[in-house]
Amino acid sequence: MSEFGVAYGGSVWSSGPGFMTYLVTTILITSLLAWYIKRRRMVALVNLLPGPNGYPIIGNALDMNKDSQGIFKQLIKYTELGDVIRIWIGPVPMIILSSAKAVEALFSSRVNIDKSREYDALHPWLGTGLLNSTGSKWQSRRKMLTPAFHFKILDNFIDVFDSQACKLVEKLRGKADGHLFNIYPHFTLCALDIICETAMGRTVNAQDNENSEYVRAVTRLGEMIVERAFKAWLHNDIVYWLSGLSKEHDTHINVLHKFTRDTIKERRALYHQLKETTHIPTEEEKLLGKKKLLAFLDLLLEASDGESALTDDDIREEVDTFMFEGHDTTTVAMNWALYFLARHPDIQARVHNELDSILGDRERPVTSSDLREMKYLEMCIKESLRLLPSVPTIGRVIREELTVGDNLRVPVGGDIIIMLYKIHRDPEHFPDPEKFDPDRFLPENASKRHPFAYVPFSAGARNCIGQRFALMELKTVLARVLQQYRVESDTSFCDLQLTAQLVLRPVDGNYIRMYPRSGVE
Repeated sequence: MSEFGVAYGGSVWSSGPGFMTYLVTTILITSLLAWYIKRRRMVALVNLLPGPNGYPIIGNALDMNKDSQGIFKQLIKYTELGDVIRIWIGPVPMIILSSAKAVEALFSSRVNIDKSREYDALHPWLGTGLLNSTGSKWQSRRKMLTPAFHFKILDNFIDVFDSQACKLVEKLRGKADGHLFNIYPHFTLCALDIICETAMGRTVNAQDNENSEYVRAVTRLGEMIVERAFKAWLHNDIVYWLSGLSKEHDTHINVLHKFTRDTIKERRALYHQLKETTHIPTEEEKLLGKKKLLAFLDLLLEASDGESALTDDDIREEVDTFMFEGHDTTTVAMNWALYFLARHPDIQARVHNELDSILGDRERPVTSSDLREMKYLEMCIKESLRLLPSVPTIGRVIREELTVGDNLRVPVGGDIIIMLYKIHRDPEHFPDPEKFDPDRFLPENASKRHPFAYVPFSAGARNCIGQRFALMELKTVLARVLQQYRVESDTSFCDLQLTAQLVLRPVDGNYIRMYPRSGVE
């Protein structure tokens, strides 16, 4: 018995390495075979979709060997082939959707809500905050942050919008002499002042410091992220490092993260100081304190003391996300709305008349009631966002096979590019689509439209959580500027040079002429 046992045991032991090699090899071959079958099916389905011819291995990657302006033009060119188009960036398929019908199934899905691979380039900056997170983390963060955008809380921010808008008006006074000047950097600094005060409770006086390191870092980082996302050879970290771009990228990231971390540190100290104080505040102090503690950052600090147990890195990634989404996007929206009004003096005159009838006393602060009455200005903003959406493309990755458009199947693993810029130009929903016509957004006209024909803030489960905040800010700033000034632009719409550096910017700025309105002090 014992001899049999020893002999048996020795036999197994001696054959062990061969058996393990066989087992590992079998598992490896089986895994590779399963991956190959899955990959082959995915490739076959993708290639059933219409699209341009590409080269072996690299696909259409050479088409994207351009700067961010060239990449955006190339994407628009692809949409001329149809509203559902496939391209290959190396081994990665990208499906471009460019009509309301094509995006309907995607925006209605509760499964296909994850951001596409192109957003990975944002991770070093934004981490996995609300924009980039998936699954349970995204759901819990969305639920936690939604109360911060309730209209009662947003109303408390109007004073900030208004005070910074008034500062902008004063800064522009020296420019209002009819000479051409670039208004874009002025909007950039105003929006930065607003988002810092509302998001972080921090006054940075960006409008008094035109050479802002933060603004320079945001602008250049946007260019780098877009170019890396569409240049397949730069996806590899080693290649990116060897190119020399990695060092510059990290320098800009450090500027942005230091800004946020310093603010979190300062705000946390103030937060705990206010929590621990035994001083009984006056009614005026309560009011000021309440407004101060409604900053977006304070909500996160409060959550870090509660069940959510947010770390400083969790807080930073959410603050950075809100700074990114609430600064650059709003800047370009202000810019384009004013551009279109400058090009259409008849429409601008209607806005002036509306503002004069609402604001009356030019010295008093803007109120939430005033903003609600600015219906024509809001229509102008919406039409501007239709023609030039702040974020012209959105990316998703397919987790569950999807049928889009005319029964075209998009397999699991494909990346989706949603071309908002093109969706908003569908003549079926917007006749004469290149014309600036705010009346498209009269209630009787908008109600007849396909629900996904106009989606400047995305749609479905992952629509923009801050869209009400953005509209209130846009209306306040534009109202103050147009209350005081009349604007003109020499640049026709067809001559605009656009670049999609995360947001849709003017390549060389927005040069306008500004004049004081007669009778306005």
